[in-house]
Amino acid sequence: MNNPSDAVGAALRAARADAQAQVAALTLDLRGVIDASLDSNADDEHDPEGATIAFERAQVAALLAGAHRRVAELDEALARLADGSYGRCERCGQPIPAERLAVRPSARTCVGCAR
Repeated sequence: MNNPSDAVGAALRAARADAQAQVAALTLDLRGVIDASLDSNADDEHDPEGATIAFERAQVAALLAGAHRRVAELDEALARLADGSYGRCERCGQPIPAERLAVRPSARTCVGCAR
């Protein structure tokens, strides 16, 4: 991998694989929460022991939605890498600092435009 874009592409693909693994794990977790609620006749809305099943389901569903968004963002970043626009701010056209891309590889804007 002598080309810097090869290294960026590898890092984006690795991040995407991690996000896909998170999607798979959260999907199983959500399925488990749903299955557990089907097998229970507990009145979870008035359970003094802790969070309700509905709350837990909503929490896992929100995490799953975020993981799906992350996969989509990384897919878009890979498309930008392929078309040569990766690392350029979509608003002002200036380069996105390497530090920002290191923290958020799917960034579409520079810090100034993100504000």
